[in-house]
Amino acid sequence: MVPLLEDQAQKETLSLDSAATHILEECRMVLPGIQALFGFQLIAVFNQAFARALSEGEQQLHFAAIIFTVIAIALIMAPAALHRQIDPLAISQRFIRVSSRLLLLSMLPLAISVCVEVYLIARAIVLAPGIAISFSLLLFMLFLGLWIVLPLKERD
Repeated sequence: MVPLLEDQAQKETLSLDSAATHILEECRMVLPGIQALFGFQLIAVFNQAFARALSEGEQQLHFAAIIFTVIAIALIMAPAALHRQIDPLAISQRFIRVSSRLLLLSMLPLAISVCVEVYLIARAIVLAPGIAISFSLLLFMLFLGLWIVLPLKERD
C-alpha cells in the first residue's frame, strides 16, 4: 500500500519552537469552525421552529451536542492557556506532547456533536429516524476513518 503522506525517509525534525508554532496554528485553524458550529447551535434554540420540529428528547439531544461542542472548545483552547501560564518564554517536549493530545482529544466531542446535529437536521428534513441515524453513523465512520484510522496507517 502506498502511503498518502510523504515517505518516512523525507522527514525533517522540527525544533521545539517550530513544533509549538505548528500545534498552536493547528488549534487556531480548528477553533473558528468549532465556534461557528457553536453559534449555529445556540441560534437554533431561539428559533420558533426548534420547538415545533424537534421532540423534547431531540431538543435534549441538541443540548447534549452543544455540551460536546463546548468540551471541544475547551480542549482546543487549552494549549494556549497552558503555554501562557506554564512558561510563555520557553517550550518543552512535554508541552508539545500535552498540546497534541488535547488537540486530538477535541476531535472526538466535535465529531459526536456534528453527527448529532446531522441526525437532528436529517430528522427534520427526512423525518425517517432510520435514515437520519444512517446518515449520522456514516458521517461518524468518515470522521473515525480520516481522523484515527488514516493517521494510524500512515504512522507505520
